[in-house]
Amino acid sequence: MIVVTGAAGFIGSCLVRKLNDAGHSDLLLVDDFLREDKAENLKGKLRSQDMDRDAFPQWLAKNGETIDFIFHMGARTDTTEQDTEIFDRLNLNYTKAIWRSCSEHNIPLVYASSAATYGIGDKGYDDVHEVVRVLEPLNPYGRSKNDFDKWALEQKATPPRWAGLKFFNVYGPNEYHKGRMASVIFHTVRQIKKTGGMKLFRSHKAGIADGHQSRDFVYVKDVVDVCYFLFQQNFPDGLYNLGTGKARTFLDLATNTFLAMELEPNISFIDTPEDIRDTYQYFTEANMTKLRSIGFNQEFQSLEDGIKDYVSKYLAEENIW
Repeated sequence: MIVVTGAAGFIGSCLVRKLNDAGHSDLLLVDDFLREDKAENLKGKLRSQDMDRDAFPQWLAKNGETIDFIFHMGARTDTTEQDTEIFDRLNLNYTKAIWRSCSEHNIPLVYASSAATYGIGDKGYDDVHEVVRVLEPLNPYGRSKNDFDKWALEQKATPPRWAGLKFFNVYGPNEYHKGRMASVIFHTVRQIKKTGGMKLFRSHKAGIADGHQSRDFVYVKDVVDVCYFLFQQNFPDGLYNLGTGKARTFLDLATNTFLAMELEPNISFIDTPEDIRDTYQYFTEANMTKLRSIGFNQEFQSLEDGIKDYVSKYLAEENIW
């Protein structure tokens, strides 16, 4: 049996689709299933059992011998949340409990880390383990992810195989429930439908023009392909970046969203909200050398192709993948 935590969420539900399409239906799906806004993400997807996230760690400790592999995608991902107790409980300590059971029962583990661990980016975006101790994330979410990465690298008792995936800016279907945390592509389509235009954040940093803030945007279908690759392969334990390796501007993103909707771009700028202005990343770009070195040779979709697929197949009619 394969476990997917965060299974009703964005990346988790797309991973369930990938596993189903690859012929896997003996799945244990873990999430907070009281969230009705996420229920649509699992409609029609095959699995053996659903389990509430609060019950799972204790169940796993007693029944780990029944599990073949765990994808731990569940986390509190709100980058504006300031309550560190929430992150300690749901991101740090919860993941430690899963790690310990995987170590005891010899279960391979792939878990979600984050590019938010890199903070402002002054120490680069290299997934070498030596840099983890000196990274300075910009918010409690990023700190919780980096705290677990540090803890994992210190452990002598480990799962038989493990990887922490540092997700960069993931976009794609099944993010309808994410609200403010949904991708800019999602919000662009919603704004265009409502107003005919899109407002991007103005730059508040000298030398960077409005709309030229850059991120490494990666399509969720590529993300779950990497997850499935790790499921099938033996690989060196450790942290792995998961982006495309190529930063693109928000202006590129918005422009291509208009084009995917067959509309002329109508883009203007507003001030970045003050509550996130001081912790706003102006550039991210994954060094993808490590993942490539273990044999993942598939090309990532370009921003143009990913947006076209996302908009035309999913956002146009608000379909689920």
